[in-house]
Amino acid sequence: MQRPASSARQALLQQLAAEVDALPTDPYVRIGIDGVDGAGKSVLAAELTTALRARGRTVVHASIDGFHHPRALRHARGPRDPEGFYRDSYNLAAFQEQLLAPFAPGGYGRHRTHVFDARTDTANIAEQQQAALGTILVVDGIFLRRPELRGRWTWSLWLQVDRATTLQRCVARDGSGSPDPADASNRRYVEGQQLYVREAAPQQRATHVIDNNDLTRPILLR
Repeated sequence: MQRPASSARQALLQQLAAEVDALPTDPYVRIGIDGVDGAGKSVLAAELTTALRARGRTVVHASIDGFHHPRALRHARGPRDPEGFYRDSYNLAAFQEQLLAPFAPGGYGRHRTHVFDARTDTANIAEQQQAALGTILVVDGIFLRRPELRGRWTWSLWLQVDRATTLQRCVARDGSGSPDPADASNRRYVEGQQLYVREAAPQQRATHVIDNNDLTRPILLR
């Protein structure tokens, strides 16, 4: 069970929720929570969703992880290849068509929150839903500021966390792996994320950067 957020974390969440709540709708709001694996994206996105709903807002929370490519395509360049991790992990066409475009200006809100289950490596197509006008879409996941996705976000966060800390979280979460960034088993993920940061500069393009090293005391850096 997730522990209750600290008072410092709650205060920051309320500050962020107030800012998002004040954003103009066109007719929807699109929020991206970005960062490397283990940065705390899904937890913060869920907390922000709860804070926004407490303000009376309608929120759809989804993850780019519901739009993976099949394993054969993800690993076509090799199971440990960093380029493949960055370039081939996600079906960006489906992600945009089924989730982002319906919430974009001119969109009609008919969306799906996922189309694939990476754990079973099978299609898992969500039922199409209709979002009411004014709905806030909150999406968490890696690579959300790829060049192909520029211009898609109304507002976004980059969670900044030391790489050793994120790997320790991933090991604790998954029950396997190495917490050492230099370990060969982490090359695909560490170098793939480095490629993303160099190419897309997500921390510079985000609305805010949050230091999320200490989960009880996240710090708004910008």
